[in-house]
Amino acid sequence: MIKDTIVDGAHNAPHRSLYNALGLTREELKKPLIGIVSSYNEIVPGHMNLDKICEAVKLGVAMAGGTPIMFPAIAVCDGIAMGHVGMKYSLVTRDLIADSTEAMVMAHGFDGLVMIPNCDKNVPGLLMAAARLNIPTVFVSGGPMLAGRVGGKKTSLSSMFEAVGAYKAGKIDEEKLEEFECKTCPSCGSCSGMYTANSMNCLTEVLGMGLQGNGTIPGAYSARIQLAKHAGMQVMELVKNNIRPRDIMTAAAIKNAITADMALGCSTNSMLHLPAIANECGVEFNLDMVNEISEKTPNLCHLAPAGPTYMEDLNEAGGVYAVLREIDKLGLLDTSVMTVTGKTLGENIENAYNRDPETIRTIDNPFSKTGGIAVLRGNLAPDGCVVKRSAVAPEMLVHEGPAKVYESEEEAIAAIYAGKIVKGDVVVIRYEGPSGGPGMREMLSPTSAIAGMGLDKDVALITDGRFSGATRGASIGHVSPEAVSGGTIAYVKDGDIISINIPEYKIELKVSDEEIAKRKAEMPIKRKENITGYLKRYAAMVSSADKGAIINK
Repeated sequence: MIKDTIVDGAHNAPHRSLYNALGLTREELKKPLIGIVSSYNEIVPGHMNLDKICEAVKLGVAMAGGTPIMFPAIAVCDGIAMGHVGMKYSLVTRDLIADSTEAMVMAHGFDGLVMIPNCDKNVPGLLMAAARLNIPTVFVSGGPMLAGRVGGKKTSLSSMFEAVGAYKAGKIDEEKLEEFECKTCPSCGSCSGMYTANSMNCLTEVLGMGLQGNGTIPGAYSARIQLAKHAGMQVMELVKNNIRPRDIMTAAAIKNAITADMALGCSTNSMLHLPAIANECGVEFNLDMVNEISEKTPNLCHLAPAGPTYMEDLNEAGGVYAVLREIDKLGLLDTSVMTVTGKTLGENIENAYNRDPETIRTIDNPFSKTGGIAVLRGNLAPDGCVVKRSAVAPEMLVHEGPAKVYESEEEAIAAIYAGKIVKGDVVVIRYEGPSGGPGMREMLSPTSAIAGMGLDKDVALITDGRFSGATRGASIGHVSPEAVSGGTIAYVKDGDIISINIPEYKIELKVSDEEIAKRKAEMPIKRKENITGYLKRYAAMVSSADKGAIINK
């Protein structure tokens, strides 16, 4: 216990004097000290309600006999950072969050932790920290945003970005664009589709680190406050029984998370974050097992952007546990794994049921017999690349076309808006990888522009950067090795034919090995100049995307 090393004894009198300065009583210091890692801020819609979540957690901890002490974690809004230099600072915060949380916990010592994340890099960053610190920990997120409504139809942030593309193409007028602007994001919470934040919050339930409903109860619902109180109570049980994150996030739990990912149709960013979390847990993560699991796992959910349902619909249908109960009928899960409930995953889901077989398809009526994500390999991506195939139109699952090559997101989006992209093209955006970007920007603007112009069933996009969970269409990211590391993507030229075959997990540049070797001798690698500060350090230390873009150098 923390009191044994920091609180008790005459030699700890200086420590106690500082606890006195905090207003803590001797009675409070006799109880387990629980760190509440709150990601509350006033710039991220998914975090604007976390002050209320934090207070509810603190109350739950106190009710169960602990002493809660809050400290903060940062968070970036990917939507606000999208399309400009700010997006270079999104993925990189994942490691800042993990590192700073580690520093706070190790410097001050806690008996247990409750992590309160919500948005994209905040969730995996805190999961990485939890694994690294390995003291009893529970997660409770701020919950998803309610869907917007425009013209009687539900909408989400991807609808907003696609509306910009439709406006640029002359398909809607300025008045309609403004209606989307005012109605698309109606409440607090992480954006309402199965984007990265909601994907990771759902997978936190599967990993066993969050209570039931953590991924799906909307942020605006009072049930979210109740969940937070229960999370505060439950961490005290974990402290009492010494159940730790690495007891929970085992190799079997990671495999369960990949399986659930396939059924739910999660964001491709999960293929960056799950490897990074596994690395902190000491679990080997090989991208090849993704396709092996996908081949056996049916895709049961088509939430936005893949389909017309939203997180609130998944919640009403029975949530993540209902999805797990459905795929467990196929024997695809290891239900013996421990969770923060103090029970096994099997015990957690035994009473779950599917209330809406359209939102959560049954195993007899899936959207597809294979999972929502595919890893492609070939001479263009020998170490792999990733596509959310559940959001790809059937006619684009196999595609071959000429490359249109751009050296940055800005170049690509300018060409798209200028009408330079036509049916059949394969847009290649390079030098946007973890090191080459640096920061591996998420590119929702180009994909949404393509979709908004009605070209998502005719045009593919390929990048060594990454795509938003809000992206739909044949958008293939994480190409490894990246361009700045001398990957083949650095040597693609306009007009080269690129072949994509998602069902067969293949991606090929139709250029001979001899020609590629010749280009490598003639075409210099283009490195970004004048990179300073944290980005400079990140670029020098980050791994490739297939390894999870972890800091390992």
